[in-house]
Amino acid sequence: MTVPSRSLLMVPNAANAITAALATGEVSNITLMMILIKGRFGTDRLRLRECSILPGRQDRIMALPPPETCRTRDVTLAYREYGAGFPLVLISGLAAPMKTWNPPVIAELSRHFRVIVFDNRGTGYSGASDEPFSIPLFARDTAGLMDALGISRAHILGHSMGACIAQELALAFPEKSGRLVLVAGDCGGSEAQRMAPKVFARLADRSGTMAEVAARLFSVLFPPAWLATHDPFKFCPDVEETTSDEIAARQAAAFFSWPGSFSRLGEIRARTLVLTGDEDVVVPCGNSRLLAEKIPGADLAVFPGAGHGLMYQCPDRFSGTVIRFLER
Repeated sequence: MTVPSRSLLMVPNAANAITAALATGEVSNITLMMILIKGRFGTDRLRLRECSILPGRQDRIMALPPPETCRTRDVTLAYREYGAGFPLVLISGLAAPMKTWNPPVIAELSRHFRVIVFDNRGTGYSGASDEPFSIPLFARDTAGLMDALGISRAHILGHSMGACIAQELALAFPEKSGRLVLVAGDCGGSEAQRMAPKVFARLADRSGTMAEVAARLFSVLFPPAWLATHDPFKFCPDVEETTSDEIAARQAAAFFSWPGSFSRLGEIRARTLVLTGDEDVVVPCGNSRLLAEKIPGADLAVFPGAGHGLMYQCPDRFSGTVIRFLER
């Protein structure tokens, strides 16, 4: 019998497993927030396998290849590949493991491209070192991954912090960057438009029951009108990878201390698509408008009624927009 994922928030055994994991340090509070946003709890790294297929999604489940690893400079990075064709490298956001990419999106993109997803250093199955984290370092990691996989040039798609990394990659390694897709990103520095204090407060608030925490997090990722007619758990993938508090804090410090790309955006030579939702309250839409204005020849696509989780809200439109841009 398939159990709707949201019901797990009220199952005592699931709650006990999570509480025990937090108490022993097996999983961090920040990782728990990510799991609440993206997936379901269970005994296998806080996920119930029988919840992997939800009603109405059987035709959208994709076989998951085993993670592979490669050595890049001072760390080992974990990655997966899908499909064949010209390479398309996807760069994840803050503390987000590769499993957070929406399976229907990956399935559609991989019909047209060789899609590579990976865990940023320290995230999920990837290793870390003592080298201070920075956005340029993450860009060098991405370039190193491409070298290790024998990829001299690829299209690059980054989401949220991944869009910042993609900008640095395009600036530092223009020869490696085909076309560029920046999803829900910003230019960093003082020119970036940050989330409102009340949004940050909701993200940081872990009080109340797990159901209440999940509701607050979903209210930030998705617009109220969409949530009123959709169960977000049915649109988000399972996530079993974890990211420690230490790594999440180091990534956050790198993200918020990034001086930004504003003064260098005019140097980006890759053909660029900037994609956003007009109801994104995490990385407000104005940031994407600024990127599209400053990057020479950039295209801008704004999805009405979409929030920061736009690839979960409208996967078909998201995939189609990206594919049309990359293939024209």
